[in-house]
Amino acid sequence: MKKVFFILLAGLLVSCSNTPKNTDVNANFDAFKQRFVDQLWVLYPGWASSVGYHKFDSILVVPDAAFHQKELAFSKTYLDSLHGFDKEKLSSNNKTDCAMIDNALEGIAWNVKSYRDFEWNPSNWNVCGSFGEMLNGTYSSLDARLRLMYVRMANIPAYYAEAKNAIKNPTEEHRQLAIDQNNGGSEIFEKDYIDSVTACSSLSADEKQRMIERSQVCAKEVHAFADWLTALKNPTPRSFRLGQELYAKKFQFDIQSSYSPEEIYQKAIKRKDELHKEMYTISVSLWNKYMGKKPVPEDSLLTVRVMIDYLSSKHVARDSFQQAIETQIPELEKFVSDKNLIYLDPKKPLVVRKEPAYMAGVAGASISAPGPYDKDANTFYNVGSLAGWTDERAESYLREYNHYILQILSIHEAVPGHYTQLVYSNQSPSIIKSIFGNGSMIEGWAVYSERMMLESGYGNNEQEMWLMYYKWHLRAVCNTILDYSVHVKNMSEKDGLHLLMDEAFQQEAEAKGKWKRCSLTQVQLCSYFTGFTEIYDLREESKTKLGKAFDLKKWHEQFLSYGSAPVKEIKTLMHDLNN
Repeated sequence: MKKVFFILLAGLLVSCSNTPKNTDVNANFDAFKQRFVDQLWVLYPGWASSVGYHKFDSILVVPDAAFHQKELAFSKTYLDSLHGFDKEKLSSNNKTDCAMIDNALEGIAWNVKSYRDFEWNPSNWNVCGSFGEMLNGTYSSLDARLRLMYVRMANIPAYYAEAKNAIKNPTEEHRQLAIDQNNGGSEIFEKDYIDSVTACSSLSADEKQRMIERSQVCAKEVHAFADWLTALKNPTPRSFRLGQELYAKKFQFDIQSSYSPEEIYQKAIKRKDELHKEMYTISVSLWNKYMGKKPVPEDSLLTVRVMIDYLSSKHVARDSFQQAIETQIPELEKFVSDKNLIYLDPKKPLVVRKEPAYMAGVAGASISAPGPYDKDANTFYNVGSLAGWTDERAESYLREYNHYILQILSIHEAVPGHYTQLVYSNQSPSIIKSIFGNGSMIEGWAVYSERMMLESGYGNNEQEMWLMYYKWHLRAVCNTILDYSVHVKNMSEKDGLHLLMDEAFQQEAEAKGKWKRCSLTQVQLCSYFTGFTEIYDLREESKTKLGKAFDLKKWHEQFLSYGSAPVKEIKTLMHDLNN
């Protein structure tokens, strides 16, 4: 999951003319986009750094009330300029960029005026991740990055002072997450930065001493904030549930789908029933192979559960989890190449690593990809650690990520899922489509790639693999059902766990982890099924339209060439190109 750290630089706004002077509207719009992006990074240097633009890496500005006013002024100024263009005269690519900029600016204003999660979500207040990314970066020499971090650290005390001032009636769930992540992330200042300073030969002894002392002060500030949250008296904490109005608006800004939340929820309900029938058919066909003469249960879901439980016993050892993933990557790359599914750039590195402490608490596996300004940096496949887990909890987790599903996980996260898509996104000629990456398109592609790989013969068309794929696909489907039901329909934890464990066949540890994630995030869990549905439907439309002329590899590369734009916008671009 990506964390955007909002920081401020004084003197943000520059004049923006609402009336283009050049007669070429697209040339004017391109110039507008450049001004907009330049000032976006002035306003949000932390975001700039996360996409590889490092001009403002030394700046950590306190996101206080004055900063939020600058956000509103930025939104209004650039919306006024944006609305001065005749959209009908823009090229297809610029129309899409225009829509994405409009959505982003409206979203900024909505966040400040209505959503205001900086008040009730303390996990937003965490500097550890951004400093960790700087320390692990490769975009400049180590001594240069250490010096930038040193300057940036100067404002950490003021940052956390404002956090204590801004937080009002936080949710209990986000309060605990903030405590865990700040305490875990403090290692950046307690150890990682100091170790790097100590080992850096190009720093003088005096400089090293100053850096170490400041880092130690910052570590104390991080722990002090966590301690403050621990001691915080909050007798009536805010509910983590958004409610229908806030949920619908967040869905609009984050997902940018042609479907409404209710529509995609109903599609998910229907798809769940379809998957149950398909899984029952496979389970019956496999029954004698694994169960011998044992009678098939009358309850169809119990039949599926028994078969899944049996197959789930085939999994890696707990101390081999990360190693198994590392082994899978070249195998997936070879399959994609052999089947000619999509071009993979061999020059873009993928590094499997243990999940950093500052990322812990939400998802067990994730991708950290470089931004469009830092295209050649490493992409990290973050793998959650099982260290410190009880044998029972570890076994439950490993059964969930069994021999079959662990392969599908790596398809989703790495090849040809997130890693592949984000490499293509960075090559997009439109910086707008890269920096405003649409989560539904990104997650939807990863879910689509799972289905596409099995359709292409991955797993040798074994029924066991298809059964486990359907179980995995139920995740995306039930993510949507769970998220909408919890935040809009007030679903209880008991009912949520029933959905995940009894209808999606998840292990208890996985189900409880998903419930926790749903209580900490909003709308994001809908992105998987929504994006998949739109991408898969678009592909099938293209196949029908093009007939024998349809080329899967070309279709994939064309689809991904538009960056991480919303699927509905990519659909328009592909339609315009092919007509």
